[in-house]
Amino acid sequence: MSTGAGELFRPLYREGGALRLLDQRLLPGDEVWLTLDEPEGVARAIRDMAVRGAPAIGVAAAYGAALSQRGPGTSSPRDRFDAARALLANSRPTAVNLFAALERMAERFEQLAASDAAVIERGLLEEADAIASEDIASCRRIGAAGAALLESGTTVLTHCNAGALATAGYGTALGVIRGAVAEGKSIRVLADETRPYLQGARLTAWELARDGIPVEILTDSMAGHFLSRGAVAAIVVGADRIAGNGDTANKIGTYTLGVLAKENGVPFYVAAPATTIDLACPDGAGIPIEERASSEVLSIGGRAIAPAGVTARHVAFDVTPARYITAIVTDEGICRAPYDASLAAAVERAASRRAAGAGSGAGSTYPL
Repeated sequence: MSTGAGELFRPLYREGGALRLLDQRLLPGDEVWLTLDEPEGVARAIRDMAVRGAPAIGVAAAYGAALSQRGPGTSSPRDRFDAARALLANSRPTAVNLFAALERMAERFEQLAASDAAVIERGLLEEADAIASEDIASCRRIGAAGAALLESGTTVLTHCNAGALATAGYGTALGVIRGAVAEGKSIRVLADETRPYLQGARLTAWELARDGIPVEILTDSMAGHFLSRGAVAAIVVGADRIAGNGDTANKIGTYTLGVLAKENGVPFYVAAPATTIDLACPDGAGIPIEERASSEVLSIGGRAIAPAGVTARHVAFDVTPARYITAIVTDEGICRAPYDASLAAAVERAASRRAAGAGSGAGSTYPL
């Protein structure tokens, strides 16, 4: 059923004292919601990809930390929080939003540490609520800023899923597309299927179909053909971590698209909130790249697709060098080269916004 492009879909949210989370492993066939009320369940959901996408992982981790004061035992509130934080930090290594959210939750814990466990939990849950709400607002600002980059009547290619399912709601790359549609523009989408988890075929197509936005699925190896024929006006992808120089880690296959885009003169845009920018990481060489089990490549839906005894590599992310990126659309404006300056300015504006509790706004393009 279509929800309409302007209606907000939230794939994870708090209900009372528990986190409700849509199990993305089962889409598009089944919509199953998990109810999680302890850190171990949240960490498992992140590790096993019931929830995925850098901003969504960060929000889920915040709630996981908030639920640390639950359960029997005689350990101190600090010991419980520290144990939950360590567990969640070890769930997946590449998405910097996870670590940013846990750091923010740790700061809030320090403010509450002298209180009893019930007061600590209430304060931590409120902080996690704030992180989720701010992520949705950030996505809407990304969409408003990036919409200007897309012309009506054109086709946009995207990779993996950087939509509402990858965030607390609305999306980053799909937020840009939604922003353009909200302005009355006619946009068609080509979605790479994105092996081996098929996030494009299963998740991006599911989201866009719900919104009534025209979408067609490509196998990952088809993108070069359509780019070479002039069938794609722009590529918009998300990000799991952006280094200080603009090098960007995203789902495996993104680097290939960046190279193909440059070869064929097609703009290549990255859409991500400022929380995805890691200024402490100077370039892409310092971004940790997750390698997952080969079984996820060697089977689909539990059915083997390769001969017994054959092994596989499963690198989950690659790094697109900044020279292939036309612009990075953030919640604090559109960043362009030189990225070391424009990204640092975006992070500074984001910090000022949070400190001031400022409202939303599309931002500007930097540098001018």
